[in-house]
Amino acid sequence: MSSEQPAFCYWCVTGAVQSGRGFAADRKIRGFTLIELLVVIAIIAILMGLLLPAVQQAREAARRTQCKNNLMQIGIALHNYEMAFEMLPPGVVNSAGPIRNLEEGYQMSWMVQLLPVMEQTMLFSMVDFSQGAYAAVNSPIRTTRMSVFRCPSDPAPPLAAAGGLIVGEASYAGCFSGSDKPIDADGDGCLFLNSGVRYREIRDGASNTLLAGEKQIVAEAGEFGWIAGNRSALRNTGVAISGGWDIVKPVAGGKPAAVVIPSVTATSGFSSHHTGGSQFILADGSVRFVSQNINVQTLSILGSRADLQVVGEW
Repeated sequence: MSSEQPAFCYWCVTGAVQSGRGFAADRKIRGFTLIELLVVIAIIAILMGLLLPAVQQAREAARRTQCKNNLMQIGIALHNYEMAFEMLPPGVVNSAGPIRNLEEGYQMSWMVQLLPVMEQTMLFSMVDFSQGAYAAVNSPIRTTRMSVFRCPSDPAPPLAAAGGLIVGEASYAGCFSGSDKPIDADGDGCLFLNSGVRYREIRDGASNTLLAGEKQIVAEAGEFGWIAGNRSALRNTGVAISGGWDIVKPVAGGKPAAVVIPSVTATSGFSSHHTGGSQFILADGSVRFVSQNINVQTLSILGSRADLQVVGEW
């Protein structure tokens, strides 16, 4: 067996390296072409276009669930109040009616009465009931923003009342009547002026009577805070859902139409920022989403506690 090794040719190796060959002979390095890059960008854009609406819908579903939870807490508080006092709280306490949407009078709302049964005893103890809702001594309560009274889907920023005071707004309101009329002592709902409705007076049935529901917070229509027992805390079902005068409606050019206030006693109906309708508390304690396409007459019947009308499916 020969022990001779093959001769090493220096000039051959050097020439191969200089000519671009050698150990990586004929190997080419290439990147993406412009067309390939554009195709990848287009695919990513399509995926993002499909994904973002789904993420937004998931977020809105979560906000709607939180809103339902808020209403459930309010409904439980109403029932706890009723069990303690054998009647529902008065929708608004005032010496006389009809209630005017002005910073005048006593006008203490039903939401104030719920504070002790909503684990807000300290806040309730701060209320000076010898003074009205708009008294300076009650300003700390009026300016308190309660998360349980705000719908997460409502984008309204902190709003100022007529006096320039930043108030704690409410996305929910009690139902005082099945008819579109001013708030007064003749309300046929469950929460109206100086009311004290007992459950035996809800003759239409607790599962067919609305206690409260959602409303949009619209600064142009006037907001007085959840402490005030006017249109800020009470609405009627005589108006179609999201069909009232206090809804900001877009017009040509993308700018919202001006809100025209019919009168100082006008209340309007229920509304929300959820697609397709609003959520309501029924007198039996359940929370139900009601379509904005519901028959107006059916909605009116649901807002009345004892009109003895058959509702049927709704």
